[in-house]
Amino acid sequence: MDRLLFTAVSGASHSLMEQQISANNLANVNTTGFRADMQMSHSQAINGSGFATRFMTQESQSGVNDSTAAAQNTGRPLDVAIQGEGYIALQGDDGSEVYTRNGNIQQNDRGELTIDGHAVLGDNGPITLPPNAIASFGSDGTLSVVPDDGDVTAAMDIDRLKLVHIPVENLAKNARGMLITADGTPAEVDENIKVSGGYLEGSNVSAVSEMLASISLNRQFEAQIKMMKAAEDLSESGNRLLRGS
Repeated sequence: MDRLLFTAVSGASHSLMEQQISANNLANVNTTGFRADMQMSHSQAINGSGFATRFMTQESQSGVNDSTAAAQNTGRPLDVAIQGEGYIALQGDDGSEVYTRNGNIQQNDRGELTIDGHAVLGDNGPITLPPNAIASFGSDGTLSVVPDDGDVTAAMDIDRLKLVHIPVENLAKNARGMLITADGTPAEVDENIKVSGGYLEGSNVSAVSEMLASISLNRQFEAQIKMMKAAEDLSESGNRLLRGS
């Protein structure tokens, strides 16, 4: 009974953790560039008196699904979508690098380019556009500007997006949901990454898959609760037999 009870409790705890991740994925099904979270856990022995068969599920840092999603044409010059693998480097709150697939770049009143409030990094640090310049991205991430008079012959390259590659096993998220490297080291720049200007990549969450997973997790949780009740009934029956003897 002891082993059955802890198995049921561990299973219920695991189901709850997966439900939280599935709910968060569903909530971000329409978030630009969102990478779905994947639940990861491990078993840990329970210390103390009793049998050595007691184990509980312990949540590990969630994994990240790095599969690509469909891109849509927005026609906006500062929108950019990465073709295939790769990430855009941004400046984090503490000055370290964070990464994203969200290419919805905004320009503030000082000409600084940002994504979700983070400065967009280029070869020379945070990118700033000249006043009244019309900007566009090349396939290699090069940012070109033309004067506000529209003279394309006066176009010039001012910087290039810092595009990096991160192996999936080294991909993680921080507390704000921004992508980071699991080992804390800056990601390596990849000169072969290509982008499409005027496009935005959507979320890689499959709403249908997450809904089916949520239904399955609810059923698993109900089954674990029934197992707990069964363990309690077996324990009470054993106690009655002992008292009767």
